Order: sequence, then structure tokens, then C-alpha cells
Amino acid sequence: MHATKALVEADRLMTVCNSCRYCEGLCAVFPAMEMRRSFADADLNYLANLCHNCGACFVDCQFSPPHEFNVNVPQNLAEVRAQSYAAYAWPVPMPAIFARNGLVVALATALSVAVFILGFVAIADPNALYASGGEAGAFYRVMPHNVMAALFGAVFLFAMLALFMGARNFWLSTRSEGAPPLSIADVWEALRNAATLRYLDGAGADCYVEEDAGPDRRRLYHHLTFYGFILCFAATTVATGYHYLLQREAPYPWYDLPVLLGTLGGVGLVIGPIGLRSEKSRRDPALGDPASAGMEAAFLVMLWLTGFTGLLLLLVRDTSAMGVILAAHLGVVFSLFATMPYGKFVHGIYRTLALVRFAAEKRYMDEHGVSE
Repeated sequence: MHATKALVEADRLMTVCNSCRYCEGLCAVFPAMEMRRSFADADLNYLANLCHNCGACFVDCQFSPPHEFNVNVPQNLAEVRAQSYAAYAWPVPMPAIFARNGLVVALATALSVAVFILGFVAIADPNALYASGGEAGAFYRVMPHNVMAALFGAVFLFAMLALFMGARNFWLSTRSEGAPPLSIADVWEALRNAATLRYLDGAGADCYVEEDAGPDRRRLYHHLTFYGFILCFAATTVATGYHYLLQREAPYPWYDLPVLLGTLGGVGLVIGPIGLRSEKSRRDPALGDPASAGMEAAFLVMLWLTGFTGLLLLLVRDTSAMGVILAAHLGVVFSLFATMPYGKFVHGIYRTLALVRFAAEKRYMDEHGVSE
């Protein structure tokens, strides 16, 4: 018995695909599938998170719709994958709050925090709302550093704990009995494949789009989004070091490292999500899960707003608009961290863990000369 209808369908599809094996060279999903003769829920969640939704198997399959077998692996695994985010999330009640109204919840949280900050400033120091941010320490007139560190430190630690618990739940659940031990080489291979999106190309053909829609650029926009986020996080980390280790207060000059990292990251977060949304609109709807569209939109919108408000703050920080834009940016960042353990953000973590497991299984099969 399976927990959901999507998992029941995934079991049927994997059984059909395991009999055919025509697509075994397209990505990691099918070789991993061939190592199994039956499919528990955990196996299917593992395979779903290995899938990069390139669409190649849908195009190549002789049993895809309108065939009576109705084999649509990308759509089904996208549905299973989205459900796995909620299944492994921590704490358990949180995904239900975010699932149906993800964008509304994220925007409402961002707006609430921004209004709270503006109200806090209006009571403590109304002049700070219209002060420019050119001099060192100006940001902390809007919100004292200790208050900012406590508020955002708390939501960051909660997000990290929730992400860790979700990753732990996924890893322990999908660990099959007798699974091979991991090696450093397995982890390195998985990290390399995740960082380069190796399996997004469908064995070299790139993601599938309609023939007249032009080339697919999802890999480029994924990289801009992911590495843009990493650069923004690096900017915050360096700025924290500046404050506590060097006693240098924000804002920093445009040529300083935190600003350079944040600017590059902000550009990536502005261009990447727009590109991903554009590519999504060009793809065949049959390849995706309509039910998870809201969750995906919420994640992309919050990433875009993070980049946009950050860049806007850099442009207006020497003007009287600095206080309002800073409050808006802080509200967006708070909301992003508060909601990311329950949305599309976790797919990068689960997919990387699935790639680690696949690397270990593949190595074990190769070392022991085991054929599927």
C-alpha cells in the first residue's frame, strides 16, 4: 500500500519502465530504478528527487500519452517530489499552512515585518525614516544592530534547524536495508553533479521544449538563481565578520567586498527567477505538476524580491528613501528564511542527498560487478 495516489501511480510507472528500460541512459533515475524490483514509498520519493524534470523520457517513451499505458514519468515524479517536501518537513504542521497559499503567506509575512520595522522606527526615532544611509552605521538608525541580529538570527537558526530536520528525515527514510556505505568520492561526485546540474540535459539534449520554442536555458537561469543566492549569503557573512571582527559598520562603499558580492548576487536573483519563470511558460504543461505551481511561484517571487529590494537599497541608500526600502528589504529576507524550509528551496537539498545515495549505489554495483 502507498500513502498517496501519486505514489500508487509512480509504482505503476516504475514497474512499466523497469520492464522496458529504453530510457536507462537519459539520467540517474532509471539506473537507480533498475537496482530495485519493488518500490516502497521511500524508494519512490528517492527516485522523484533524483529527477531533474528535463522531459527527455516523456519525449522518448513509446508509451507516453495518448498511449493507453499513459506513461508520464516527469509529471508524476514532479507530483511525488512536491509531496515529499511536505512529507519530510519539520515541524509537521507547517507545510499545510504554506502549501495552498504559499505566495500569499510569504508576501504577508514580508509586509508584516516591514510594517513592524517602520512602526518601530516611527516610535523610536521618526527622523530615521527619512535619513540617508551614506554614513557608517546609518542602517542601524532604522533598526539597532542588536535588535536586527536577534530578529534575523532567530529566524535564520529556525530555518537551518527545519532544513536540517527535513534533510535528516529524507535521508533516513530513503536509506534502504543493506545500503552501501558512503565514501568521500560519492559525496564529491554528487556535489559536482548537483553544482553543474549534470542531469538537466537529458543525456545531452537539454530540457525538452516545443520544437519551435527555441533552446532551453533552464540550466543558465538555475545557475544565476542558485549562485546569486550563494553570493548574497556570502555578502551577509562577510558583512557580519566586518561588524564583529573589524568593528566596521554598514553601509559599506560600493567597492567593498560585501557590496560587490551582494550586487553580483542581487543581479543573479533578479535575472534568474525571471528566466526560470519564462522557461516554465514555454514548456509543455504535461511535464509539470499543476498543484505545485503556487509553491514554485512563491519561491521565485521571494528570491526575485530579495534581489530587487537589495539592489534598490544600494541605489537609494544616500537618499531619504533609504529607511523605507531597508524595511522592505529586511521584511522580504525575513519572509524568505521563514518560508524556505516548506517550499521549493528544499528540492536542492533533497536532490543533492539523492545524488549522494545514487553515487554510492552505482559505485557498489560497479565494484561488485552486479548487473541489474
